[in-house]
Amino acid sequence: MSQKSPVDYSIWENNEVAQNFLEGVRAAIPLAATQIDCLLRLIRLTQPEVKSFLDLGFGNGILGKAIAQQYPNAQGVFVDLSPAMLEAAQKNIDNSQGKYHFLLQDFGVPKWRDRAKFAAPFDVIVSGFAIHHQPDLRKQEIYQEIHDLLKNKGIFLNLEHTASRSILGEQAFDELFVDALYSYHKENNHHQSREKIDQQYYNRHDKNANILALVEQQCIWLREIGFVDVDCFMKIF
Repeated sequence: MSQKSPVDYSIWENNEVAQNFLEGVRAAIPLAATQIDCLLRLIRLTQPEVKSFLDLGFGNGILGKAIAQQYPNAQGVFVDLSPAMLEAAQKNIDNSQGKYHFLLQDFGVPKWRDRAKFAAPFDVIVSGFAIHHQPDLRKQEIYQEIHDLLKNKGIFLNLEHTASRSILGEQAFDELFVDALYSYHKENNHHQSREKIDQQYYNRHDKNANILALVEQQCIWLREIGFVDVDCFMKIF
């Protein structure tokens, strides 16, 4: 019997939904460049060299691409369940030398690890706005699977959407994100009012797929698994 993911992610197989996310949401994430800079700084601080990396739930491949540009000799593995995301990443990343492997695979089921382990152990594993779609129990299992694929003293960096401890923090972030979306669309000559963008943000198709957990709770899970130097190195509200 084949294993099925406990959550229905068919929405990400919808090309229109995936493209709207890549072009209208992910591209407008607040302080995105600063987040990637933080990620690369932590890699440089902890890894004398990077021979291999894994980008889990890669979207358009922006995190893996940043690592590939910083470490051009590294081998990379990209895992995502969406054909539209896969196509976008392959267009976004120069793979003329065949160093990168793109796997169409649902990491909501454990067998993703078996498909990715040919390149393990990895020096670096990253994930961007992906694991939060999983139930909390599955999140913990994925963190264990990631730990198993990392080399000794390797690093896992999770750029993620988390639950807010307070309503204030959630409101502040939502307002920041809507402002960022409005500015992004304005700069790209998409003439929409802030009110319209606000409505789209709160009623977007993928919102129901979010299962958010607190930062501190996830740090506890990671420590229990065996990760060290666990911390939230950057937080926006």
